[in-house]
Amino acid sequence: MANPEERVADSPEARLRLRNRSRETPRRRLVADRAARWVVSAGGIAIIASILGILIFILIEVAPMTFPAKVTLVRQVAVPGASRIGALLADEHRTHVASLDAGGVVRVVRLDDGKEVYSSPALAPVLAGMTVPAQSRAFAAATGDGRVLIKKMEFSVTFQGSDRVVTPDVTPPVFLELDPQHRPLSAFAAQIDDEGAATAAAVLADGKLAVVRRALEKNEMTGESSESLSRAEIAVPGQVTAMVLDPQQRNLYAGTAGGDLLWWPLEGAQPGELKVANAGAPVTALNLLLGGKSLAVGQDNGALSVWFAVRQPDDTQRLERVHEFPRQPAAVRVIAPSQRDKSFLAASGNHLGLFFSTADRTLWTGPAPVANLTAMFYSPKADGAFMAGTGQAGAGTIAELAIANPHPEVTLKSLFGKVWYEGYNEPQYVWQSSGASNDLEPKLSLVPLMAGTLKGTFYSLLLAIPLGVFGAMYTSQFMHPAYKRYLKPVIEIMASLPSVVLGFLAGLWLAPRIERAVPALILALIVLPLTVLLTGYLWNALPRAFRGRFPVGTEVLLFVVTLAGGIWLCVALSRGFEKLAFAGDFQSWLLRSTGLGFDQRNAVVVGLAMGFAVIPIIFAIAEDAFSNVPRNLVAGSLALGANRWQTVTKVVFPTASPGIFSAIMIGFGRAVGETMIVLMATGNTPIMSWNPFNGFRTLSANIAVEIPEAPQGGTLYRTLFLAGLLLFVITFIINTVAELVRQRLRERYSQL
Repeated sequence: MANPEERVADSPEARLRLRNRSRETPRRRLVADRAARWVVSAGGIAIIASILGILIFILIEVAPMTFPAKVTLVRQVAVPGASRIGALLADEHRTHVASLDAGGVVRVVRLDDGKEVYSSPALAPVLAGMTVPAQSRAFAAATGDGRVLIKKMEFSVTFQGSDRVVTPDVTPPVFLELDPQHRPLSAFAAQIDDEGAATAAAVLADGKLAVVRRALEKNEMTGESSESLSRAEIAVPGQVTAMVLDPQQRNLYAGTAGGDLLWWPLEGAQPGELKVANAGAPVTALNLLLGGKSLAVGQDNGALSVWFAVRQPDDTQRLERVHEFPRQPAAVRVIAPSQRDKSFLAASGNHLGLFFSTADRTLWTGPAPVANLTAMFYSPKADGAFMAGTGQAGAGTIAELAIANPHPEVTLKSLFGKVWYEGYNEPQYVWQSSGASNDLEPKLSLVPLMAGTLKGTFYSLLLAIPLGVFGAMYTSQFMHPAYKRYLKPVIEIMASLPSVVLGFLAGLWLAPRIERAVPALILALIVLPLTVLLTGYLWNALPRAFRGRFPVGTEVLLFVVTLAGGIWLCVALSRGFEKLAFAGDFQSWLLRSTGLGFDQRNAVVVGLAMGFAVIPIIFAIAEDAFSNVPRNLVAGSLALGANRWQTVTKVVFPTASPGIFSAIMIGFGRAVGETMIVLMATGNTPIMSWNPFNGFRTLSANIAVEIPEAPQGGTLYRTLFLAGLLLFVITFIINTVAELVRQRLRERYSQL
C-alpha cells in the first residue's frame, strides 16, 4: 500500500511545482552570472579608462614643452623728430618705449597711440655711440668730447582707479671723462649699479684703453654721500670693435678686428692681467647674457657663439667657446639678451633670430621688421622686443614684437644629454632645478634621476630576490606544514607596512647604526653563508636514526639559532675586523683608498629598507608558483630515484619559473616606483655614482620633493610631469617584456 506522502509527491500539482522550481533555479543562476560578468567587465573597463585618463592628462601637461617659439609683429611706431636711434628701453608692461638718438635726446613714446609723453633736452651735442649696459635700466653713450654719459631710465607705475599710469624717470645723467684731451672715443662700455656707482671704459684716439670708476661712499652717521674717481690707462693689442662690462663692474670684455676676444678682470678702475682667446673672424657684436658670465659673440662672417670662463688644469681661467649656433646670413651687428633667462636676440642684416644659450637651441628665425636696424631691446618680462631702424613710418621707426617662448630650456639634449653649464669645466649630467637667483641656468637633466632610480632598485633587489625566491622555495617544498601555516601569513602581512614607516625607521634608526656597523655587514657577507653551509653539513652528518626523530622541515629552527649566532659573531668581531682590514676606520680607509665618500643615508640603507618592503611581494607570488606545481610531477621525480633537492631544482623550479619571473618583475616595479623610503632614507642628492655608500635621488622621490614648489605651467612643473611619463613608460615596457617572457616560459615548461 502506497505511503500517503508518496501519493502527494506523485500528484500532478507536486510535479508541476518541482518542474517550475527547476526552471527558476537555472534562470536565477543565469541572472546572477550575467550580473557578475557585467560588474567585473565594468570594473575592468573603469580601470583601463582610469589609466588611459592619467596617461592623457600627463601628455597634455607635457605637450607644451614641444611647442615652438612664436615671434609676431605687433606694431610700428614713429618717433617724431628723432634722428638715428642708437638705444632703446621699455617698461615691463610694454606700454612705453624710451629711445636715445644721435642728437642726445631721450624720448618716451606711449605705444597705444604713438604719442610722445616725454622729451629731454639734448644731453650732449654729439653722440658717437650708444648702448644699453647689460642687465641695467640705463642708456650709455660716448660723446664727441671724450666723455661717456650714463642716463638711468626707470619707469614708475601708479594706479588711478583701475588705470595704470606709467611715469618715466627724469634723473639727470652721469658724465665720466675718459679722455682729458677731449678727443672722440671709439669703442666704449659703461655700467652703473642701483647705488649710482659707475664704471666706463673706452678706446682713446691714440689706441689706448682708458677705464674710469666713480665710487660712492655713504656716511652712515650723517647720510651724506661722497664721490671719488679713479682712472687707469693701458695699451690694447689690436683694433677694438666691440666692448662690454659685466653688471658687477668686475670684468671688461672686448672684441677686435683681428678676431680676438680680450678679457680684463677689474680691481676698481685698474685692469688686471689680460687674457686673450681667438674667435676667428672679426668680432662685430658683444653682449652679456643674464648673470653676466656668458658672453654672446657675433662675428663678421655671421658666426654666433657663446663663451665663458673655464678653469684650466693649472687653476687659471680662460674664455672658451662653449655654445655655437648656425651661421647667420650676414655679419651679426646687434645682440639683445633676455632679462629672464639665457635667451637672446641677434640681428644680422635684415635677418633676425631668437636663440637659447644653454641648450644650443635656435628658437626662431625670420626677417627683421625694420630695415637698417640700429638698436634692439628685449623686454623685461621676456614677452616682447623692440627694434629701431627704418620702417613703414620712415626713419626713426620703432617696431614692437610679441614673443611667446615659455620653455626654451627643454630639448632632448638638455634632458638626456651632457650640457656644459656656466662654472663647469666640462659638459655634465646635472639636475639643479633652482638656484639662489634667476641668473643661474636651470639644470634639468633627467639622467641622474634615472640613474638613482636604477641604483635604488638594484640594491633593493640584490637583497629581495634571493631571500624572496629561495625563501618561497624552502617554505613551499621543505618546511613542515605546521610552520608554513603561520609563516606565510606573517610574511604577507609585512607587505602591508606603510612605506612612510619603513622610510622613517630607515632614515632615523637604521642609518646611524649602519654607519657604525659597516665592517659587521661586510663580515656577514662571508660569515653567514659559511654558517648556513656548515650547519647544513653537520645536520646531514648526524645519524639518520637521530634525524628521523624530528619531523621533516623542523630543522629550520636549528638554522634560525645558528644564523642568530652568526649575526652576533659578526657584531662581536666588527671592531677587530675593522682594525685589521681597514686600519681602524672604515670611512677614512674608503676615502683614502678609493676616493669614495661615505654618506650616512646611502644606497645600503635604502637597499635594506626597500628590500624589506619588496621581499613579501616576491615571496608571496613565488610561493604560490612553487605550490601550484602539480604534485604528480614531484611524486614521479621522487619515484624515479631523484632526491628532494634534485626534484626541486630540476622539476619544480623550471615548472614554476613563469610565476617566479612574474614575482621578480612585480617586485622590480614596486622598487622603481617607491617614493617615501628613498625620500627619507637617502640624502636626495641627484648624483651619478654606483658607490653603495653615496646617496641618490629617484624619479619618484624627485617628483614628491619638487612638485610643491614648481610654478604651475612652468618648465620645472612640466618637466616633473615628463618624469612621471617616463616612469609610466618604463613600467609599461617592463611589464610588457615580463609578460612576453612569462608566456614563453609557460609554453616551454607546460609539457612537463
